[in-house]
Formats: sequence, structure tokens, C-alpha cells
Amino acid sequence: MRALGVWKPVNQDAEIERLHLELDSFNDRIIELEKLHPESSKIEALKASALVLSRQIDELRCSNDDLTGLLAK
Repeated sequence: MRALGVWKPVNQDAEIERLHLELDSFNDRIIELEKLHPESSKIEALKASALVLSRQIDELRCSNDDLTGLLAK
């Protein structure tokens, strides 16, 4: 008989990974723009988008941790 592991939604892990990749892309673009145009308003827009993505990642991780904790009980 197989041991039962803690259930972890696969789609949520994939979504977290996708958001991390998107966040990395934003951060790369921010660095490039800061080098070329330190005063650019586009930098602020990218930073705001990066913050939104990081919050989404945190929310997904927290909901995943909550679900894992409930299932472990």
C-alpha cells in the first residue's frame, strides 16, 4: 500500500512558477530601463506591476500553506 502524501494542488504550483517567471521578467526590464532612462515613468509602472505579482505569489503560497495545514490535521 502506498503512503499518502500531503495533497498539493499542481495547478497552484504551476501558477506560482509562472508568476515567478513573469516577476523575473519585470525585474529585468526595470533594471534595463533604469540604466537607460533613470527618470522614466515606465519604471514606476513596471515596479507597480512587479509588486502586484509578488502579492499574488504570496497569496497563492499562503492559501497553499493553509490548505496543506488543514489537510495534515
